[in-house]
Amino acid sequence: MSTARAIRTYADLVQDLADRGLLDARWRRVFDAVPRSRFVPAEVWRQLPDGCEPVVGTDRWMALVNSDEPVVTQLDDGAGDGPGVATSSNSQPSMVARMLGLLQVEDGHRVLEIGTGTGYVAALLSERLGDERVHSVELDPVVARQAAAFLVEAGYRPHLRVGDGEQPWPGTGPVDRLIATCALRYVPHALVRQVRAGGIVVAPLARDFWSGALVRLDVQEDGTAHGPFCGGASYMPMRAHRESPHQVDGAGGRARAAGVDPARLLTLGFALYAGARLPGVRLTHQQTADGAQVWVTRADGAAATAETGGDVRQYGPGLLWEDVEQTWLEYEALGRPGHDRFGLTVTDRGQRVWLRDPHSVIEPVRT
Repeated sequence: MSTARAIRTYADLVQDLADRGLLDARWRRVFDAVPRSRFVPAEVWRQLPDGCEPVVGTDRWMALVNSDEPVVTQLDDGAGDGPGVATSSNSQPSMVARMLGLLQVEDGHRVLEIGTGTGYVAALLSERLGDERVHSVELDPVVARQAAAFLVEAGYRPHLRVGDGEQPWPGTGPVDRLIATCALRYVPHALVRQVRAGGIVVAPLARDFWSGALVRLDVQEDGTAHGPFCGGASYMPMRAHRESPHQVDGAGGRARAAGVDPARLLTLGFALYAGARLPGVRLTHQQTADGAQVWVTRADGAAATAETGGDVRQYGPGLLWEDVEQTWLEYEALGRPGHDRFGLTVTDRGQRVWLRDPHSVIEPVRT
């Protein structure tokens, strides 16, 4: 069952966000004016750790909508016969509030949203800035049509488009702000080019070791962008940024003692550092009674699993766990910096993670 605090009404939800310091006075009025329930379809699911649970009954539907939880609105890209993987949602309200705060919009700004979803964020931006200053693009035509209907019914008519959000919107020109409401494996420079110099990009990223991180980038005169990581963020990936699972041969395995408790590897600060040092290495985990169990994998078939208080088992080529432990020792020697000391730079050649200063790029391990 979800551990999210139950909220009786939408007004209670907004008050909760304000009490947590996530809404200033202006955004508080905007959230009050845009009920979330107007942007949630009748058929929805709750996201649980092991899958999606259908929400049956008006009371349960309303309780979920008025809680600080994401509401899953589509499974399996709408195929109807898939494994039940969430592919579209109405985002967690506290995360929406955080991202809109980081966007730092001002009167007169034009905003581009990547991933219209249910239309809720587009409605909030339209209430704050006016319809004519909000542009939102959605790849899935069925999701886009539903969002358009919700927006019209609620009295909003922002500029909507069905298509690939990475591609420039013809005739739009540079916008002042860009917000992505789907997780990116990397920030395409094509997105940065759609924002004027001095503008801001806010996006959730999901990269290998990273469990999900929010970044705010300031666009520079030379067309690059850089800025800090601003905490964790969990979003469904942009379709073009999805990845297939690594194929691992789990037969046999080599045992050895763990040199570091795997539970210590689960901070966002270490995830950002390790993700930069060990590109292509993925980490997943689950909590245990004594700490945590982790799995690390690499595309060449290397893998390792470790549990608090137990041994490590390694599979495939190389010594992947030794690579992880060495990276942990480096991170520890740096003083275990928190996620707020890391940042990202995006150029036309790619993106680089840095520590404390954009010039202090974290280089990948050479293998």
